[in-house]
Amino acid sequence: MAGRYRLEHVLGRGSMGTVWAAHDEVLRRDVAVKEILLPPGAPDGEATVLRERTLREARSAAALAHPNLVTLHDVAQVDGDPYVVMELVPSSSLAEVVRQRGPLTDEQGAVVADAVAAALEAAHRAGITHRDVKPGNVLVADDGRVKLTDFGIARNVAEATLTSRGIMLGTPAFIAPEVAAGEEVSSAADQWSLGATLFTAMTGSRPYEGANVLQTINQVVHGEVPSASVCGALEPVVAGLMVRDPAARMPLAEVRRLVRPLLPEPGVDVFPVDAPSRPVVRVERPPLVAPDTPLAADPGPLPFLRTGAAPLPPAPVPRWRRAAVALAALVLFAVAGVGGFALTRTVAGAPLTPPPAAHDAPPLPSLTGTPSLNPTTASAATANGEQGAEFTISVGAGWTGFLEQRANRGLVPSTVVHLVDPTGAYEVAVQRFPDYHPRRSVEDYVEMVRSRWDGDRYFGEVVEPAEVGGGWEDAVRYSYRTAERAADVDGEGGPDLRRTRYSLVLPQEADLWVVEVVVPTEQEETGRQLFDTIAPTFTVAG
Repeated sequence: MAGRYRLEHVLGRGSMGTVWAAHDEVLRRDVAVKEILLPPGAPDGEATVLRERTLREARSAAALAHPNLVTLHDVAQVDGDPYVVMELVPSSSLAEVVRQRGPLTDEQGAVVADAVAAALEAAHRAGITHRDVKPGNVLVADDGRVKLTDFGIARNVAEATLTSRGIMLGTPAFIAPEVAAGEEVSSAADQWSLGATLFTAMTGSRPYEGANVLQTINQVVHGEVPSASVCGALEPVVAGLMVRDPAARMPLAEVRRLVRPLLPEPGVDVFPVDAPSRPVVRVERPPLVAPDTPLAADPGPLPFLRTGAAPLPPAPVPRWRRAAVALAALVLFAVAGVGGFALTRTVAGAPLTPPPAAHDAPPLPSLTGTPSLNPTTASAATANGEQGAEFTISVGAGWTGFLEQRANRGLVPSTVVHLVDPTGAYEVAVQRFPDYHPRRSVEDYVEMVRSRWDGDRYFGEVVEPAEVGGGWEDAVRYSYRTAERAADVDGEGGPDLRRTRYSLVLPQEADLWVVEVVVPTEQEETGRQLFDTIAPTFTVAG
């Protein structure tokens, strides 16, 4: 590559890039080469932005020189695409170390805290904020050194964001509350993330655990800060870093001062290969639903059904339901301090059967809400001051909003407004594709959705006319089921997250609007009621 670097084998792959073990034929040293992957079908302008961003961030990272940072050597251009050449560190990530050996000892935790704090100090002095400090980006070298890596060089601008300012989230469990809420990002966000990383390293459990990204973000923004009492000798450090007020977080210099007495003698490797594993510390978490929150009967009438709303016509019974054998199962769910309730679930065929619940998985909350729906006004603009992007839709009180920009793999880029109930289990998403017509059709949108999912994770599709006002093409009702693996959300294994999605695909003016209600597949019949209630309330301003 570039007449200099011999690529030998792949070290790792992800949606944002491929990392190769390579050899520099000029300086005769081993290096790591990161190949930046462009989104399939990305427009030329988007590809140019990604290339320029990669070069800009590479220049910033190249200004950093510190023993606890992975050194950047070069950026090679091949056919206009950037390849980032870095120091090769034979190592395992901190996430892998904790997963394989269990939580860290106090001495190991002190080594990690000191090294990462020192690395962040150097970055912050250079005016660089990491924004994605997490166990997966902390390397524990085979010789015991600890290094921080990945200053966003491989971040793909096409990846989904969930904040109003388009901030890349990384792994949601480790982001600072102000980042999750879409507020201004400062270097203090790295301090929170360091605290969350140390919490995980010392306990084996992440500070926030949700069944999906939106639920986790809700917990980060609105949930209680987990107690650091389970973090052993690092309790004061973790407690000082995980403070909601960015200005009140413990300075990195203070972190290093507090852990100094715990550090080993120079030359001592605290991460020997034959170190015994330690048990995971069980972290007690508050319930997702407050104990005094009344639960509605399920799947009975919704507690916030509007009167006078003109519901969409009921969907015809899909073929798979007529052909399948119906099974009725009565499942008892215990919900944090509230009496159990019966939930009848109808499933059909092997692909639709949800996997057995994990032994310690939290019970699925029922659809709950306030006595009435509340109109919510938001903007799905792609740029400030854009006209025709404001809309109104009615959802339950206390639902949280997040903004996402999507590249959509060759289709028109879009803006998505997510409105999520307090538990994070139920979502209303409003997506706008500006200037969609006349080059593209409703079928192009449906085909794009299908292409996003592997064959075994997309099923139960129904597309039918919708008796609502259309524009340049007739509106359609579009429903389907998905099975998301936990690894798609946080990079780790876990049970599939099975969801049913009901959509109203609505052409208006030159734009395409999509109103989607997402519910757990176990509650899809109640979800259909929710969709039939909420979708008719959607209006575009002007």
